[in-house]
Amino acid sequence: MPDRTDHGNPGDSHTPGNPGNSNRPGRPGNLPPETHSFVGRGAELARLCAALDPDAGPARPVTVVGVGGVGKTRLALRAAARVRDAYPDGVWLTELSPLRTSGLVDLAVMESLRLADQSTRPVIDVITEWAHGRRLLLILDSCEHVLADCARFTAALRSRLPGLRVLLTSRERLAVPGEEVLHLEPLPVDGRPGDPTGAGEAVALFAERAAAAGRPLRDDDPAARATAAAVCRRLDGIPLALELAAARLADLTLDELHTRLGERLPTLPSLPDPSAPPGTPAPSSPLDLLASAPGERPPRHQTLRTAIGWSHELCAPLERLLWARLSVFSGGFFLGAVRQVCAGGPLPPERIAGLLDRLVAQSIVLPDPVISSRYRMLDTVREYGADWLHALGEERAVRRRHRDHYARLAREGCAEWNTGRQVAWCERVLTEHANLRTAVDCALAEPDGGRRSTAVEMAGHVGFLWRHCGYLREAQHCLDQALAAESPPGPGRTLALWSRGAVAILQGDQEAAANWAVRCADAAREQGSPVARVAAAYLRGGHLALTGRQAEAIDVLDAAPRLPVQDDGFGAAQLQARLALSLAHVLRGEFERGREVADEVRTASRIQGEHWCGAFADYLIAQADLARGDIRAAVSGARTSIAGHALLHNTVGAAMSLDLLAAAVVTAGDAHRAARLLGIGTRLWELTGRAQMDSPDLIATRRTCELRVRERLGDDAYATGYRTGLAMTYDEGIAYAAVSR
Repeated sequence: MPDRTDHGNPGDSHTPGNPGNSNRPGRPGNLPPETHSFVGRGAELARLCAALDPDAGPARPVTVVGVGGVGKTRLALRAAARVRDAYPDGVWLTELSPLRTSGLVDLAVMESLRLADQSTRPVIDVITEWAHGRRLLLILDSCEHVLADCARFTAALRSRLPGLRVLLTSRERLAVPGEEVLHLEPLPVDGRPGDPTGAGEAVALFAERAAAAGRPLRDDDPAARATAAAVCRRLDGIPLALELAAARLADLTLDELHTRLGERLPTLPSLPDPSAPPGTPAPSSPLDLLASAPGERPPRHQTLRTAIGWSHELCAPLERLLWARLSVFSGGFFLGAVRQVCAGGPLPPERIAGLLDRLVAQSIVLPDPVISSRYRMLDTVREYGADWLHALGEERAVRRRHRDHYARLAREGCAEWNTGRQVAWCERVLTEHANLRTAVDCALAEPDGGRRSTAVEMAGHVGFLWRHCGYLREAQHCLDQALAAESPPGPGRTLALWSRGAVAILQGDQEAAANWAVRCADAAREQGSPVARVAAAYLRGGHLALTGRQAEAIDVLDAAPRLPVQDDGFGAAQLQARLALSLAHVLRGEFERGREVADEVRTASRIQGEHWCGAFADYLIAQADLARGDIRAAVSGARTSIAGHALLHNTVGAAMSLDLLAAAVVTAGDAHRAARLLGIGTRLWELTGRAQMDSPDLIATRRTCELRVRERLGDDAYATGYRTGLAMTYDEGIAYAAVSR
C-alpha cells in the first residue's frame, strides 16, 4: 500500500464494488473516508488545492514529490476532498503500489473508474472516450515504480483531454511537459516565530500518536516537550518514522525512547552533529546497507529506513520473520492467508495471530479501516520486509507459497461458483484482486515445461472468476499468456480455453470467439468430458447467435447433451449454454420457446443457489412477457433482473435490463419514467464501453424504445428526463429502477 502517514494512521483504498462508491453519498468517485485527524500542512494544502482548481487556468499534471513516509498520499487525498465539489463527475483514486509488472497503469485506472469495457480496444481509447466532456479529477498514487508508464499515460491523457486534471504522488517527478511539482518536506520540528508553544507540526503529530499509545504529553511539562522535540529532530520530522517511534511508547517511557534512539541512530547521514564543522562526512548506518549502498538514497530516505530498521531490531525474532514474509502480499491480507503463506520452519501457524497482533501494536501492520479482519502494510515498511526476505534467502519459496495459496483460492472459487456462495465469492475476488494478479504473474513467470500446466490451470480458474466479476481485460491478458505455449491436456486447460472464448464473447470479438470455440471443442473431445462439450457448445452457439445466425445457433445448442448441472465453473457454462439457446430464440422472434428455455435456467439457478445466470434468465423471461403483452410481468421481471445483476456488479447485465425496463414502462404508459431509465441505461452502457454489446438486434430494440418515448413526450420533455437519468450515479440509478410504480 502507499505511504499515508503524515497525520496519524493512513487511509485506505475504496471498497471494491459498484462504480460511484464514495465517502459522500450521492457523489461519484471513490475517495476513501478519512478516519484520523489531519495535522498541519496548511501551506502545502492551500497550494495543492489552488493547483487543482479547475477554473484556475489550463490543466497541468500536478505531482506531489517526496521521500517515502513523508505523507504524499495523505496530503493528496485531503486536497482532493477539499476540491471535490468542483468536479461533478467525481474524484477517482487509482492505487498503483499493488502493480508488480509494467504496462498495467492504463488498466488499473480503467478498473478504478469501474469501466467494464467489453471490447478489445486500447484502454486509453476507452478511458478518453468515457471522460470526454466530463469534469473529473484522477489521482495516480505511488507512481515511482511505474514512472515511465505513468508519464506516458499522463501525456496521452493531456493530449486527448486537455481539460482533465491529474494529481500524482511519487518519490520522483514524472518529467512530462507542463508538470507542476510540489516537493513535500518533512514536518517542521520547531514552531513558527511567535508561536507560544515553540513546537512545530512534527511535535504535534508525535504528541497525538503518543496519546494514542497511552503516553500523553502534558502542556505543563516542558521537559517532556523538549524530549519529544529531540525525538522528532532525531527522526528528521518524517511522519512515518514518528509514527513508528510513538507506537513504542506503549512499552517504553519517553525518556527511554529518546535514549534508545540515541543509541541506535547516532550517526545518521541526514542528521549530522550540529557542532561538527561544515562538510564533515557522516558515517552511514549499517541498517541502510541492507537495501542499498551508501549514497544511493536521499539522506532523508536513509533516515526513514534507519528508523524502520530500529523498529525492526526492537521486534522479537519471530516478529521480524513474519514482517519479512508478509511483504509478498499485495494490497492487503486476511489472517487465514497469513497462516497459509507465512507459517513454516520456526514460525508455527498457531503463533501467527499473536505475532500479527504485536506487529499491529507497533504500527508495522495496519488494520484495514473498511474491511473487517483484514490488514495491510505501508509501502516503505513492506519494502523493508522484502529486503530482509531476500537477504534471508526465502523470497522464492514464500512467493511460491503465496502463489499456491491464491491458486487454491481461485480453484475453490470456481468449484463453488455455481452455488449459493457465488455472491460471497464475487466479493472475495474483488477484495483479493491485487493478490490474485500477483499470484498469476508468479505462476506465469515460471519456466516452460512441467510448470506450464500449473500456470494454465491457475489462469483458467482466475480468468473464469475475473470474467464473471468484471475484470475482462485482465482475464484476457493472463489467459493469452498462459495459452501461448502448449500445455498438457486436462480440465484446467479446457477451462482456460473456455474462459478465453467466453471473454471474447462478452468483448464482442466474434472472430476470436469462433477461434477459441474450435480450440475448446478440440480440448473437450481430447479430454473426453461431456460437460466440457456442453461448455464448448456455448462458445460456438453464442458466437452464432450474436452474429445473426440464430438458426445455426439453435441447432448447435440443441444438440448439446443435457446433463445434471454441476456446482463448478463448467456447471456455470452448462447454464450459460441454455441461456444462449434462449437468447437465440428470442432474437429470432420465437418468444415462447425462448421463455420456456429461460424458465428452465431460472429453475436450475434457484436450485443451485446462484445469481449470475439467474439474472440473465429473468431478463429473457421478461423480454418474452413484454412480447406477449404481459406488461406487469415484464416490469417485475426486468426489475428482478437488475437487482440480480447489481448483486454481482454486472454492469452489462444491469444495462441490458434497464433498456428492457424502459421499454416495458413506456408500454405501460409512463413515458417520463422511461426517459429517465434510458438515461440511466446510457450511463451504465458508458461504463461498459460498448453500448448493447454491439448487437444489431439489441441496438434496434433500444432505438425503437427511444423513438416511442420521444413521440409520447416531445423532444424537450424527453431530453429533460433523459438528462436527469444520465446525471445519476450508478447506485442512484439502480435504486431508481428498483422503485415500483
